[in-house]
Amino acid sequence: MDIFSILGLLCGLALFLYGMNTMGDGLEKLSGGKLEKILEKLTNSTWKGFLLGTAVTAVIQSSSATTVMVVGFINSGIMKLRQGVGVIIGANLGTIVTSWILSLTGIQGDSLWLKLLKPESFAPIFAFVGIILMMFFKTDKKRNVASICLGFAILMIGMQQMSAAVEPLSDNPTFASFLTIFNNPVFGIFAGMVLTAIIQSSSASIGILQALSATGTITYSMAIPIILGQNIGTCITALISCLGAKKNAKRAAFVHLYYNLIGVSLFCLVFYGSMLFINYSFMNDFVNQADIAIIHTIFNLFEIVILLPMNRVLEKLACLTIRDKEEDSEIPFLDERFLNTPSLATERASAMGIKMARLSEGTLLGSLELVDNYDTKTAETITENEDMVDSYEDVISSYLVKLSTRELNTNDSRAIHLVLHAIGDFERISDHAVSIVKVAKEIEEKKLRFSDEAVAGLKIMIEAVREIVNNATMAFINNDLKLAAKVEPLEQVINRLRDKLKEAHIERLTRGECTIELGFVFSDLLTNLERVADHCSNIAIGVIETTRNGYEAHEYLHELKNSDDRQYNDDYLSYKQKYKLPPLAMSVKKSK
Repeated sequence: MDIFSILGLLCGLALFLYGMNTMGDGLEKLSGGKLEKILEKLTNSTWKGFLLGTAVTAVIQSSSATTVMVVGFINSGIMKLRQGVGVIIGANLGTIVTSWILSLTGIQGDSLWLKLLKPESFAPIFAFVGIILMMFFKTDKKRNVASICLGFAILMIGMQQMSAAVEPLSDNPTFASFLTIFNNPVFGIFAGMVLTAIIQSSSASIGILQALSATGTITYSMAIPIILGQNIGTCITALISCLGAKKNAKRAAFVHLYYNLIGVSLFCLVFYGSMLFINYSFMNDFVNQADIAIIHTIFNLFEIVILLPMNRVLEKLACLTIRDKEEDSEIPFLDERFLNTPSLATERASAMGIKMARLSEGTLLGSLELVDNYDTKTAETITENEDMVDSYEDVISSYLVKLSTRELNTNDSRAIHLVLHAIGDFERISDHAVSIVKVAKEIEEKKLRFSDEAVAGLKIMIEAVREIVNNATMAFINNDLKLAAKVEPLEQVINRLRDKLKEAHIERLTRGECTIELGFVFSDLLTNLERVADHCSNIAIGVIETTRNGYEAHEYLHELKNSDDRQYNDDYLSYKQKYKLPPLAMSVKKSK
């Protein structure tokens, strides 16, 4: 084997790994995160989790990716450790699909149907279909299908390239002599483990072994331990991903490790132990690609039969390894493991954005309750909630900036834009809630009180603010265009209320019925209420922009305020009537 054969082998390996990655990404994007969401929600039993783990791994062609996903779910608190055990076990079985697909390269025969099943026959067709879809279609769905077709074709071409590159080794006595070292199960398991740990894909390492089997120099006695080692080596990805994670996420990674360690140990005990009494004559026979797929399948089925009923034991072993310590702090958290699955990462960020929106709304509504009924404990809670809202904004914005650098489909891109657009306004709403609390505290400490007429007028503005905050929040949560369209006319009514109330205040100040000090308190309260409405307007416009695919905010506001939009005018008149100020002017006086 000369330098050119080595270069050919490296080229084939590169094409193989790139094709596998491209095909997996295409399948993942085509699913739009649906598989991951199903995995998240439908794992309430070990058997369901097992079946789902098998299905997801069969689709995305990577048990490592599925296991890392489970580690992320558990780390985020979305999934419990017990739910994840079944998924991890199923992920191991799902890898057999890849080995059977790759075994097609070993098909022999001259009949038309057998020739059509050979990669050299169908890979060019997949490549041609993929490039046509990639060049002439711009929709996300078509381009994802193109990635699947091209990835599959490149994977198969890479497999052929590797097989062709190692073919001269079949007549090389030095290579044949070197391979005898792997007849020793310990060396074979170690070799398979190291290879898989380096490339972090058991499917890829199985493919490399299948390519080597084409030389006709790999025997059963060599292949079996290498395959066993590959199943242990695939655990390295999950172990790396759990670094810095919470205790249950680390336990999930160790469940994966223990499952394969125990499975390999038991298989070795049963199989190699039986060799003391049984002479397996096939051990010195040479294997082909299909034989390797069969060995891989038998081993995984053996593991499942023995260890799936023992899932609680695996869980306990992981808990003994990672013992309970102090409880993890309750802070907003988005797992960066999901960044490799953009649709899922977008969904998790959007879900956290909804939590932030509800917390911000609750903080604001709580502050409004304190205006005429101040309570120290409630005030402290609102301040703590505002700090939490700040944390949400920091975590979400940082996460989405990282996510935006990934390749996103149109829906995910729009969702990210909406969340980024809204979280700043929700954070500012919570800031104004704290400001309102300070005003309420000043009213309480200075023993200020409003007249009955003043209370009635202020209540009207507060009720209007309650409604606009609820409308903006629900429009954001449900991406409700109709509800979002109702925010702007109500915001205009609130602006009008502020102006009317300030005018009444200035008249009282002129007549000497109000002091400047009391006027500042009153003005601060009105300003905060009006600015909350402004931020609600920004949120609603963000929903409209996203739904209408980039509709400019300034253009939207200009059209509304300078047109005869019937719905807008009807809503404005309706809100104007609903939140009509009482005829008596507001007065402010100091209590005795």
